[in-house]
Amino acid sequence: MNKVRQPFAVLCVLFLMTTILLACGNSGEQPAKNNSSNAAGNNTSATTVPSPETSDKGTNETAATTRSYTDYIGHTVEIPVNPKRVIYSGETYGDLLALGVQAVGYPLSMGEGQVFEDQLQGVEDVGFPINLEKTLELQPDLIIYAGTDEADFEQLSKIAPTIIFDTFAPLNERMLDIGGILGKTTEAEAWLAKYKTSEDAMWEQLKAAGIKEGETASVFTYYPGDRLFVMATTGLSQVLYGENGFKPTPAIQKVLDEGMGFQEVSMEVLKEYAGDRIFILTPVADEAKQSTATLLKSPIWKGLPAVKNGYVYTQDIMKTSSDATTREWLLGELPQLLNMK
Repeated sequence: MNKVRQPFAVLCVLFLMTTILLACGNSGEQPAKNNSSNAAGNNTSATTVPSPETSDKGTNETAATTRSYTDYIGHTVEIPVNPKRVIYSGETYGDLLALGVQAVGYPLSMGEGQVFEDQLQGVEDVGFPINLEKTLELQPDLIIYAGTDEADFEQLSKIAPTIIFDTFAPLNERMLDIGGILGKTTEAEAWLAKYKTSEDAMWEQLKAAGIKEGETASVFTYYPGDRLFVMATTGLSQVLYGENGFKPTPAIQKVLDEGMGFQEVSMEVLKEYAGDRIFILTPVADEAKQSTATLLKSPIWKGLPAVKNGYVYTQDIMKTSSDATTREWLLGELPQLLNMK
């Protein structure tokens, strides 16, 4: 990533980390999810209006154009059954692309460096934070927003039907939800089935190439301020800790059990979190890159079993997002990263 684009990527990544801290770090304060909020439409009810074609004929036939949807925050909104002009402001834009949907507006700085960056041609930049004037100009019929600020929600709702979307929900849940919202339930179900097949095949390939049953893995990355984090329910870890994949260390399992996206750790306890295999996510900010370089030279790092065994792998943090398009890409990338292609 070149230095001109770096500030935008830093902003995007810091936004993601801050949002996860708020969403995951205080899980006890989060509003409970409606168990019926799935793509089957259980949290929606259709509103029917006379179809122009049938109204002219004087019949009683009707066609549903909107439906009631309750988001995970608790807002109940009338949204289009089949939205055509969607603005999406959130971390998992690749979910839409996996369903064959392109939004009319999206914060393009969030897409810089992502695996789907080259698929954003024609999408208008709505900025981050979202620009209300640009949003109004695009005349959306639906706004999908990842923020939880009620003031933002109220302002956006004056422009078009707006829902707050949980971009940190598990992949299966999230894809069915976004598929239902976009009128793409069938496509979401098909994508998930295909992904599961590809995921199973990847783990079979890796085990045949030498991955042992019960091997543990860890994902670490630095952020500005010399802050080291171990990743849990977000990004690359979601792929590694799949049903047939690597296991988390006991210390990481505690973080997972708390539903946290990540946990800040100190060098003194690094050994407790380090698995049989370690993945280092290359950060965006120069300061964080320097912290990473210092870590790799430290005696504590060099004394870890994974380091001694040569089981350390690096990946660009921007290529390890949680969205569906990136997750699919990682299934092909992981065997290469492990030199087991």
